[in-house]
Amino acid sequence: MTKNGKPTKRQIILEEAAKLFKDKGYGGTSMRDIAGQVGMEAASMYNHIKSKDEILDNICFRISDVYISHLQEIEQQPLSFGEKIRALIRMHIQLMVEDGPAVSVANHDWKYLPAARLNDFTEARRRYEKGFAALIAAGIAAGEFQPVNSTVALFTILSSVRWIELWFKPGRSLSAEELEEHIITMLLNGLEKK
Repeated sequence: MTKNGKPTKRQIILEEAAKLFKDKGYGGTSMRDIAGQVGMEAASMYNHIKSKDEILDNICFRISDVYISHLQEIEQQPLSFGEKIRALIRMHIQLMVEDGPAVSVANHDWKYLPAARLNDFTEARRRYEKGFAALIAAGIAAGEFQPVNSTVALFTILSSVRWIELWFKPGRSLSAEELEEHIITMLLNGLEKK
């Protein structure tokens, strides 16, 4: 952000590129497309961004950094395992609602990262998934959760929040907060009444 609170040209380029990558795919989006979206000449964009690879790298690692830092923060809090999992689910939903195009790019286009950065990104994903699964396993061991496979539980949760990018739009009959509550109820309590 600039001193007056406005986004910098670089931030605008990154935000608009994320929207284009989500809509057209990384491979289907050119630097010229991005320049047109932000109202710049393609040549002048290089004053702010070196390459399309740099844009993808920035988007993917910014999102993975949010996930990892939030996980680390939650791991340290004196909460029940159920509360920790709820907080992680809420974070996923909020990030999807507030920064959907970037989350979509990090979920789908990460595979286009250059080889060295691809390894770093897949390692970051593994670290996050391992930490999330460890919280589930600890909750099972503590008797807070059903005795299910923690990896199955992890990927059920992650898959269950990814569909939001395809369906949720502000202004629907459901607010973002209501969406969170319904998803958490389904994931942690199930559909059947006890």
